[in-house]
Order: sequence, then C-alpha cells, then structure tokens
Amino acid sequence: MSMSLADARYHLKRIIGLIHRGLASLRTRGWRATLHRVGVHTRRQPPPQRAPLYFPEAAPFAPFQVPYSDQPRASIVIPVYNHCDHTLACLRALAAHPPAASCEILVIDDGSSDQTGSWMPQIEGLRYHVRERNGGFIAACNDGLRLSRGQYVVLLNNDTVPQPGWLDALLATFDQVPDAGLVGAQLLYPDGRLQESGGVVFNDGSCWSYGRFESAEDPRYASLRDADYCSGAALAIERSLFEQLGGLDTRYAPAYYEDTDLAFKVRAASRRVMVQPASRVVHDEGTSNGTDTGSGVKAYQLRNQQVFADKWRDALQAQLPVGSVPGPALLHRHQRQILILDESMPHPDRDSASLRQVNLIRMLLAQGAHVVFVPTRGEHAGAATEALQAMGVEVWHAPFLGGIGSWLRDNGRRFAVVMMVRYHVSNECLALVRQFAPQARTVFDTVDLHYLRERRGAEVAGDASLLRAAERTRSSELAIMAATDVTLLVSAAEKEQLATDAPQVHVELVSNLHEVAGKGLQHGQRHDLVFVGGFRHPPNLDAMQWFIGEVFPLIRAQLPEIRFHCIGADVPDSIHALAATRPGVEVHGYVPDVVPYMERVRIAVAPLRFGAGVKGKVNLSMAHGQPVVATTCAVEGMYLRDGTDVLVADEAASFADAVVRLHGDATLWTQFSENGLHNIARHFSMDAARDTVQRVFFG
Repeated sequence: MSMSLADARYHLKRIIGLIHRGLASLRTRGWRATLHRVGVHTRRQPPPQRAPLYFPEAAPFAPFQVPYSDQPRASIVIPVYNHCDHTLACLRALAAHPPAASCEILVIDDGSSDQTGSWMPQIEGLRYHVRERNGGFIAACNDGLRLSRGQYVVLLNNDTVPQPGWLDALLATFDQVPDAGLVGAQLLYPDGRLQESGGVVFNDGSCWSYGRFESAEDPRYASLRDADYCSGAALAIERSLFEQLGGLDTRYAPAYYEDTDLAFKVRAASRRVMVQPASRVVHDEGTSNGTDTGSGVKAYQLRNQQVFADKWRDALQAQLPVGSVPGPALLHRHQRQILILDESMPHPDRDSASLRQVNLIRMLLAQGAHVVFVPTRGEHAGAATEALQAMGVEVWHAPFLGGIGSWLRDNGRRFAVVMMVRYHVSNECLALVRQFAPQARTVFDTVDLHYLRERRGAEVAGDASLLRAAERTRSSELAIMAATDVTLLVSAAEKEQLATDAPQVHVELVSNLHEVAGKGLQHGQRHDLVFVGGFRHPPNLDAMQWFIGEVFPLIRAQLPEIRFHCIGADVPDSIHALAATRPGVEVHGYVPDVVPYMERVRIAVAPLRFGAGVKGKVNLSMAHGQPVVATTCAVEGMYLRDGTDVLVADEAASFADAVVRLHGDATLWTQFSENGLHNIARHFSMDAARDTVQRVFFG
C-alpha cells in the first residue's frame, strides 16, 4: 500500500520530533535508556493476541457437575430441542470455566426425542425442566423466565460454547452502565471469525448482523456500544425488567424476531440495549433451524419481519434506511463524537496523566459522547486497550489503523472535537486534523507545560544546552497553542504562567481527576513512608536520587525503624544500586495496585526538585487521607497551604525534619488528612471539573 502525502508529512514531522526528543533524552537519561525509548517508538506494532478459543473435548457422555447456587445472581436459561451433543458441549464449557458470579443453569427441554432426557438428569447442579408439549423457542424461554431465581436472566442457545469470563463480562456491564437493560455477547463462528457484534435494524424491519465474517479484533466491533438488538443466542436482562415486559412476545412463535422485539421493548422502557465484546460466545449458527428461509422453522424469519415492522412502525422511522452500510459514523450519528490522539494507550495504574485521561473519558461517556481513541504508535496495549474498549471507547490499533493521515481522511468528518495530547503529538497531527476534520474543535491537552518542566530541569542540572532545548520546546508548544482552539492546562500556576507567555491563547483548566476514597486507617494504625512515580519521567528519577541519597539517611537517623517504599515502573539500575546502600529503602518497582500503600503507609513524600503541572502522586495520597511532605515545586498550583494542609521543605535537612515532625504528631497528621480530602473534593474531583468539561467538549 503506497503512502499518502498526508502520511508522509506526518512521518516527517514525527522523525524530526523524535530526533529532538532523542537528543534531549541523551542528555538527561543516557544512551542506554534513550536507545530503548527509540526502539519502543520505532518498532513495528504486532497484531493483538487474544486468548485462543476454548472448545471442550469431545468424549462419550459421563456424569459431571455444573455451577450451581441456591441464591444465584444469574439464571442461565438454555432452551433445547434435540441436538443433545451440542447441549453437552455447552454445559461442559460452563463446567470447565465457572463464572465468578453465582449462577444456576436451567435446561428447558421442549420435547426432545434423543438422549437429552437420559443425560440431563445425571448432571449434578443442573435444573432440568421438561415441557409438557413442544411449543418452540419462545415458549421454552418464557418457561425458563418463570422458573428462574436470579437477579438476571441469561438466554443461551444450546449450540453455543461460552468462552471463559463471558458471563462475568455481561454482568459487569450492568454494574458499569446503570441504565443498561439488555446486554448481549459477541458471537463468533467456530473458526474465530465474527458472527455478530450486536445487530442493526433498518427502517423496514430487516436486520444486519454487524461485523459478520470480519475479524473479531477489528476496532469497529471490539468495544462496548449501544446496539439496535442483540441475538437471543447469548444475552442477559434483569429478571424484573424481563417480567415487566411480559417475556418474549408470543406473536413471533415459534421463533425469530423475538429478540429484536425484546430489544425494542427494552428501549421503549427507557433502558439501553448494549453489546459487550468482552463477552465471547462461539455459536454454531443454524444448528437448530438451519439457514434456509424457504422451509421449516427458518421460514418464520420472513413472516415475522412483517409482524415486527407492523408493531414498531413508528419507532422504525428513526432507523437507518435500507441500503445503508452500517459503520461507526452512522451508528453513532446521534452522539457527539470525540477523537483523542495520543502517542500510546493510557495506563492509569502507572502514571497520573493516564489516570486523569481515563477519568476524563469516563466523564465524556457519562455525558453521552462517543469517544474514539487513536494511539499514534498504533499499539494494542493488551489489558489497557481492552479496558477502554470495555468502557465503550472505540480504540484503533495495528494492523487495522494503517497511517494516521489515511485514517483521518476516512474518519475525520465524523468528529465534533479532536483532542491532541502533549505538544509533540499535536505538532505531528494538527495539520492532518485541520485538513481532514476542518469542522472539529481542536483541543490541545498539555498534560503539563513541557517547556516549563524542561527549563526547571536544566536549571537544576546547570546545563546550558538543556536550557536551549527548553526554549525550542517553548516555541513549539506556544505555536501549537496559538493554532488550536482550546488549550487544556492542569495547574492554576501554569495558567498564570501562560497569562504572561501567551495571553492571547484560549486556556481552560482541567486538573487531575480523582475519586475521593476516604480516610482509611488512622495515624496509629499506619507506618512508614511511600513515594509513587514512574521512572521514565526525569523529575521522578532526580527526586529519588536526592531523597534516597541525601534525605532518607537523615530521617533514618532520627527514626531508626522507619522504612521507605519506592514504587514506580521502569526503575533504573542506578536507583537499585543507591537503595542497596541505604538501610530501610525498599524498591518495589511497578505495583499493579498501589491502594494498599495509600491506605496503610503513614506519610507520602513528594521530593521533586523540578517539574510542572499538578502532581498526581500528591493527589492520589490525599484522596486516600494520606498526608504529604513535599517540595515547593511538588505542590505548585494545588491550593495547598504549608503548615495547614501539607508540610513544604526544599532542603534535605528541613525536608527530613518535616517528615519526622509529621510522623510523630497525630493531631497534625489528622488535620492534614482531613484537609487533603477536602482539597481533592473541591479542586481535583470529577465534580469539580464537570462545568469545564461541558464547556470545552459540548459547548
């Protein structure tokens, strides 16, 4: 595939940017770390690796046990009519990978004449119900509804093989989306191709299985989204809502269009119909009724389309016209579509900028936007990518992404807002956005003022070449601000700085976004010190070299039993070597869940000697009621008062004295704990940012 001129311009800017950033990295990180970073930025992105599909081993029937609870959260209803081998495979899959949620499994036998009646009673834990007479799929499902006891009813065809985690992913969607009424699974063919990721209904009542025969990893089909309907082969619905809606409509008996009708009833009750691709179910389509619409039960598909169209005539007027080819632009046409361009996927468990970004995305989704995230490096970041997709974010990645320019050419017109994160990404992408999305409001998210951070680092290092590099960054960063519609800042101090450096720029303040966790343990129940921060960020590396090397020995001299927990990804050998010479220092590296350290450690330290923006490490601690000792730089723009909310010190001896003082003063500690929680709620919570987010992205 030849490269477009737009892509060539993008890559040229990217290469120039990498050269400038590489030279700066050589001065601050050394050649080994720089070479590693260059490799990360230039390597070809591999295709995503999903877990291989699970199929139970074919074997003669022997009794076994399936999951069972007498207080189930979910009742799995499996209607069957013969095809006992398929039913057996489905139940074996459920037994092999039981869900975390409590459940019961009901097999509703609609008059089978094969070995179903002899096998099912031998399966321990299974609720087996034989209907008096054959009534078809709808009648069997409605019987299952009447017999179910769970909070949720899950309809599951017997010709399916549910994949590990399928049920928990469905149920988690109800927890995540309070107004979700019906949630369907992503259906796959046995060869792994996509059978359906939700369904589309056209204005004549005909249906389209969205994504059929495509790759299940294709970004168009891989994220949680609203659907017109979900196949009854694998869907979940709250039992009380199902009962309120009268179950499946018997006018469609014996089968077909009953699931589509159910979805329309759910929406008419002001609830959402959603497909959750994190829930994967293999479906051997056509086992029960074949695929020929000219004969047998399958013939009811054509007849029931007209029944459905007559019943929902008014609602169908809002559907896509027949002949449309469904795609993201059309399916989300009633939503405000917002594009986020960043270099890589956010990892909220690794850095505060990622946590802020993910919480901002949550706010946009909650306000009804459809969010699309494109990492310019094209990476599929495993769990980080899947987490955004499970939230409902359309995430593009290799090999489906291709070039940024060609992707924007195909997709740019659908966006009302395009947000570019960090100045180098904005520098690379802004011209393409202006060309292919001229209608979009452009938002430049600084994350922090890079030139201010670089300038301060150069001053601490006393390096004239770094100071010159910071001035080049300043010119680039201010140029991006002048060329975009809105610049997002995280710090009130940075806003004051820009009032001097670029008074004409339209700036808005969206600081770090946190949920207030609460006080946690009290002073006497906590012990030790903690620092959280990734080591790819130069200010964190400098902070730990200074604190471990100069400050902590002074603390340890006064508090001989105290320990210091250093947490953060990508710890360099120099820190490990330094820590080995300082008793009481524990370097943990990356920790997937830092909350226990926030809740149990007595004091957090933020010994940054340079930097910019708002420090997520300070916010994170205060959101858990953990007091902080920090430098002036670390609390800049955070509305904190020395001696009232935090202790501030910039010299090694005074920093050590502040830690020792706070460590031993329970009254002061409690004051700081309470004031920190109030500060987060007032300035750094999602409620505090709501009006600004509304103005920037929806105004």
